[in-house]
Amino acid sequence: MTHNLFIEQLAEKITTSGLTMPAVLLLEAHKPLAFLVSQMLLVAQPSLNLFISPTFTQNLTNLLAEDEQLEQLITTLERMDK
Repeated sequence: MTHNLFIEQLAEKITTSGLTMPAVLLLEAHKPLAFLVSQMLLVAQPSLNLFISPTFTQNLTNLLAEDEQLEQLITTLERMDK
């Protein structure tokens, strides 16, 4: 799955859940910790894969590890909320 497709799907799920503004606020507030969280996800990935799709976990890790992708998710959420 490409990064853009994953971002679009994740943004769509957040928007349809009605959690756009809380998600944007949370992402903006925790941007400095995103890389650390991505590394923690890598450590926890074997356990998480029992409950969550390995593809989702890997895509989420990649999203949090790269600032550009995180910013793209925030921008996509803001665009979809209008």
